[in-house]
Amino acid sequence: QVQLVGSGGGLVQSGGSLRLSCAASGSFFSISINTMGWYRQAPGKERELVASISRGGSTNYADSVKGRFTISRDNAKNTVYLQMNSLKPEDTAVYYCAAGFTISASRAPTSWGQGTQVTVSS
Repeated sequence: QVQLVGSGGGLVQSGGSLRLSCAASGSFFSISINTMGWYRQAPGKERELVASISRGGSTNYADSVKGRFTISRDNAKNTVYLQMNSLKPEDTAVYYCAAGFTISASRAPTSWGQGTQVTVSS
């Protein structure tokens, strides 16, 4: 079973940057974290996929974060990162780390982290 522990959230001013990290631990097969990603959920809104990255490094981003967020991973550490630059107040949300064989809008992850709050002030 995969345990995902995320960190790095906080309060930042508009235009600032934050870096989220999420480490996978436990007893699992590597295919369980073949794809890792980040979702977010703002108050009153549905959870949305922000970015994902495969073990081989293929990435996907939501249109709203393209050019501002960068997802990366360290396979040796089973860790995924989300570098968030040029943050906007509309990026305020709880960010959830996730993992699975495939992650997409139509394929839900099989493991979730506990969520970390990101608040961007105007």
